[in-house]
Amino acid sequence: MIGVVIPAHNEENQIAACLSSVLLAAAHPSLADQEIRIVVVLDDCSDQTDKIVEAHGVFRLDVCYQNVGKARATGADLVLAAGANWLAFTDADTVVPRDWLARQIEFKADAVCGTVEVDSWADHGELVRLKYMERYEFIEDHRHIHGANLGLSAEAYLKAGGFQHLTAHEDVGLVADLSRIGAHIIWTAKNPVITSARKDYKCRSGFGEYLSSLGESLKMPVLDPHVSTGLSL
Repeated sequence: MIGVVIPAHNEENQIAACLSSVLLAAAHPSLADQEIRIVVVLDDCSDQTDKIVEAHGVFRLDVCYQNVGKARATGADLVLAAGANWLAFTDADTVVPRDWLARQIEFKADAVCGTVEVDSWADHGELVRLKYMERYEFIEDHRHIHGANLGLSAEAYLKAGGFQHLTAHEDVGLVADLSRIGAHIIWTAKNPVITSARKDYKCRSGFGEYLSSLGESLKMPVLDPHVSTGLSL
């Protein structure tokens, strides 16, 4: 059995596309002999996210943590208790490819760390896109870690100690623990997901804030021509 865990906090504008893509991935022909359990962990939601999840026929779990690490861990505990032997994680503002789950299983590894692509740079602009592309490696054996594109065996997850209850970088912590126990980790760019570059991101110190920080780093101070800088031009 494969368990898919999706944490969500007020994602009414994004989660329909996410769930549609995950349901399509779950219906991949190569997984016909696998049971797929999809769980959305609704963390302190006050919008219509719950109704959208229900409309897609996906199981929902309501919590009030305001903590993405604890939300992921709670969802993982639920699917593990149901008998999952493989865990896949993504985010509510992310769209996965049709063969997302199938490829994870095909690697026959303890864990699979995939890459992310950005849906639109409209909120950030071309300079931010270029800066991001300079730093990001869309190659095999990269070292990027994203909770939006992560899969691992139940055995490896439990042996590593699962997700720590962190408000950010819980994915980085888990992969570090996987490395510590000697897990076989595949770092692939062949199975990318598409995630939102929105500025109204939900998780502090996450991917959205990272993109915003790139924009801030590119801003140059505007000098008042009437104020002396002490420089000779």
